[in-house]
Amino acid sequence: MNYQVLLFYLYTDIDNPEAFVTEHTELCKKLNLLGRVLIAKEGINGTVSGLISDTDEYMAILQQHPVLKGISFKVDPASQHAFKKLHVRVRDFLVNLSLEDDVNPREITGRYVKPKDFYQQMKEEDTVVIDARNTYEYDVGHFKGAIRPDIETFRELPQWIKENQQLLQGKRILTYCTGGIRCEKFSGWLKREGYEDVGQLEGGIATYGQDEEVRGKDWLGQMVVFDERLSVPINQLEHVIVGVDHYDGTPQERMFNCSNPDCNKRLIGSEENERLHMGACSEECAKHPRNRYLNKIIS
Repeated sequence: MNYQVLLFYLYTDIDNPEAFVTEHTELCKKLNLLGRVLIAKEGINGTVSGLISDTDEYMAILQQHPVLKGISFKVDPASQHAFKKLHVRVRDFLVNLSLEDDVNPREITGRYVKPKDFYQQMKEEDTVVIDARNTYEYDVGHFKGAIRPDIETFRELPQWIKENQQLLQGKRILTYCTGGIRCEKFSGWLKREGYEDVGQLEGGIATYGQDEEVRGKDWLGQMVVFDERLSVPINQLEHVIVGVDHYDGTPQERMFNCSNPDCNKRLIGSEENERLHMGACSEECAKHPRNRYLNKIIS
């Protein structure tokens, strides 16, 4: 395991994102890192992979950067790069709730709940646990008893909450996401909406799975990641498959992307079913002229 995958974010002021992108791209190339880093005026959000020595140097440089003081990293060992390319890009927002008045987590956000406390609190009767991710992420893995918002994108979450507010009234609210960045804004929005007792899993699911006390307890399935691995285990004590094969409904957690590049939907399915259906989510995608699965066979 000579490589590492880093997951990180920091809400901070970046006055000139375009210049920052140029500088950061040069740094990543110098250290032979691959991955995706987003830069906005509100901060940085990224996940990269590289050799241990290179990623260690990268972390040290960012932690010493005057704009990025306080940045922390979730680190996973790996046997190779988890990405094929490097993308460092400017974005209007690190994560988008599509609000007229966006949330600034540096001004308002839910209280941070450490993994041990999160494990204990989510068992209490007056608590509801909300998954702040998309439905396909929940379907691959989630906390036992967590609410599954019916959303395809993060920006749909506020409207879903407004339509289902009866689930939250009079309750302590706990929320979680992959590394914590979505919960920073979502929990802040909940507080701004008048919900008083709002907590977020500090460090996200990634930190929960590595915590030596809880060791991923009460996590079912796997966690979706946005690199070549697609999903990773979280519960160190037992493994329960909660995913369902897209094609035949049998228990399954193997993930792949729809072979139609214009669709690219995340699917759960066995190798056999992927082959039988040309790697596509539908007959329409299977017949698409740019179907990657078909073109691979032809070539």
